[in-house]
Amino acid sequence: MIQGAIFDLDGTLLDSMYIWDGIGEAYLRSIGFEPKENLCETFRSMSLYQAACYCRSEYGVPLSVQEIMDGVNKMVERYYSDEVQLKFGIKELLKELYHRGVKMCIATATERNQVEAALKRCGVLHYFTEIFTCTSVGYGKDNPSIYREALKHLGTEKTKTVVFEDAEYALITAKADGFVTVGVYDEHEKNQDSVKNLADFYMSNYCEINDFLEYAKSF
Repeated sequence: MIQGAIFDLDGTLLDSMYIWDGIGEAYLRSIGFEPKENLCETFRSMSLYQAACYCRSEYGVPLSVQEIMDGVNKMVERYYSDEVQLKFGIKELLKELYHRGVKMCIATATERNQVEAALKRCGVLHYFTEIFTCTSVGYGKDNPSIYREALKHLGTEKTKTVVFEDAEYALITAKADGFVTVGVYDEHEKNQDSVKNLADFYMSNYCEINDFLEYAKSF
């Protein structure tokens, strides 16, 4: 049986990618800048810190990185505190893993206070022993540092620790660093064929709990 699980948040635990798909454009327009085409795709693989740096370097936004980050967080925080919901079936999977003694934590680009607000409201925060963010680690998910920090915290064997991700670029990072990966379907990730091919196990939805548990027993 697997010993540990590292879960992404947006698109993996929460049905929340719709928030981030347009937030970059909305923020820039709110401060008087017209966003370039495909900004959403540009920001998708960045941490909030990296995106704020990008706004300064590419658009000449005359605000500090922290001010930009604060502005974006102010725009999204209400969604996490009041609106976003768990993906269907994930609560049952978390409960099952918890009862089987699997240690679990979060690795996400979303800020910690927003993660805590959403997961507490949805009744699953207690399943996770720690929350690692790209901001706290200092790297986006194009770098494996966040997964390494999560693994160190869990204290589990790497070959028996599973990373759950919906995003192609994040799966590439985790897989290349030697983690077992589970690809999770989310409609906002356009490269589903790549996600399926990259992941050691693919879940089109969390109704496939029994199939995953059988897979998890093989470790």
